[in-house]
Amino acid sequence: MDTADVKNRARRSSGRPTLADVARRAGVGTITVSRALRAPERVSAELRERIFSAIDALGYVLNPNASALASARADVIGVLVPSLTNNVFSEVLRGIHDGLRDSRLQIQFGNTHYSVVEEERLVRMFLSQHPSGLIVSGIDQAPATRALLEKAGCPVVQIMEVGPDPVDMMVGFSHFEGGRTVTQHLLDAGCRRIGFLGARMDPRSHRRLSGYQSVMEAAGCFDPALVTTTTMPSSVSMGGDLFQTAFAKTPDLDALVCNNDDLAMGVLFACHRAGLDVPRRISLAGFNDLEMMSVAFPSITSVRTPRYEIGLQAIGMVQAAMVGERPDESIVDLGFELKIRESTKREGAPNS
Repeated sequence: MDTADVKNRARRSSGRPTLADVARRAGVGTITVSRALRAPERVSAELRERIFSAIDALGYVLNPNASALASARADVIGVLVPSLTNNVFSEVLRGIHDGLRDSRLQIQFGNTHYSVVEEERLVRMFLSQHPSGLIVSGIDQAPATRALLEKAGCPVVQIMEVGPDPVDMMVGFSHFEGGRTVTQHLLDAGCRRIGFLGARMDPRSHRRLSGYQSVMEAAGCFDPALVTTTTMPSSVSMGGDLFQTAFAKTPDLDALVCNNDDLAMGVLFACHRAGLDVPRRISLAGFNDLEMMSVAFPSITSVRTPRYEIGLQAIGMVQAAMVGERPDESIVDLGFELKIRESTKREGAPNS
């Protein structure tokens, strides 16, 4: 799927052909058209011919102001993520890298370590280098950091979630809706004492928790004792520890929503050790749908998030904006998918 074209298909109201029009006519992505215009030697002769034929046919004219701005900036895209080892963000970075394949642009990564102070420092450092664009994780930047981004003078894309007030552009999905959806699935499967386990508890984690709580309250099943969280980093072993705490508080638990897949795997191991059957005694669900969810025994239900597509879409939005072709929609919601597996399939339940 070429997600660089998502939400960027309509012509401007002036009727002027856009980069997306050229891409559609040539049968390629906007990233490829941008590359052909900026570094034609990096595009095959056959693709160049198709692209420039489409340009001639449509009468497309590159925005000179955008080109002048881009030429005054470094051939660098700054990318800020909270972790370079978390598999969730490694998939995002892979999408960004693939979107820049054969491009003259380079990626400079920054690791914020989930720190708003470090995020502000890195944004200041990146902006001092006059990057061609910035991609930053999350939508909860501190006021000082947001002010810097708003005055960056280059395309800025916030990634990994969506909200009502983007700095510039935004691509992701709703963590609140993800939390709601997986909790509703467990209710539909007949569970009522559904717990929530969370670690790190950054803003995205809190929104997943809010989604869980909204569904439980609507069903008349919410009990604060069912929520067990920590600000400590997430890990498989932490999942086991949180499960022990939760089970000691509420031994009548019949299901658990885990804030991420590491915790879910830790809970599964803890249940095996304790002789608790999954899903007959306790149903179990994770979030993000890493590879281990489908190969665990039993396989674990999880919310699949479009991490690679987010990275690919984000870099496509930056490149298009660099040549004056900003998307018609500044907020792109790529959604999520609930992958229902053995860990929540109770006999006789509606979704079994």
